[in-house]
Amino acid sequence: MTTYTFTQKTFKPIPPEKGSFPLDHEGFCKVLMLKYMRCLYENKNENTLCRSIAKEYLGCRMDNELMAQEDWSTLGYADQVKET
Repeated sequence: MTTYTFTQKTFKPIPPEKGSFPLDHEGFCKVLMLKYMRCLYENKNENTLCRSIAKEYLGCRMDNELMAQEDWSTLGYADQVKET
């Protein structure tokens, strides 16, 4: 027997801002993903120390059409765009 009160709100899922993206079934960017995961492990999940690897990984995903082409500044790399 289910109990349902009329005061409960129903859950309405909201899609992510940038939409969904395909998984890397072919493994185009797997090496970079593993490199990033190892960097996180070795640095106790301090992601700021692995930003350059994350940028490479995102670049690989964009190059292989696994995500939409985005400007680096919108992905949080505005400081590195000015340097290059």
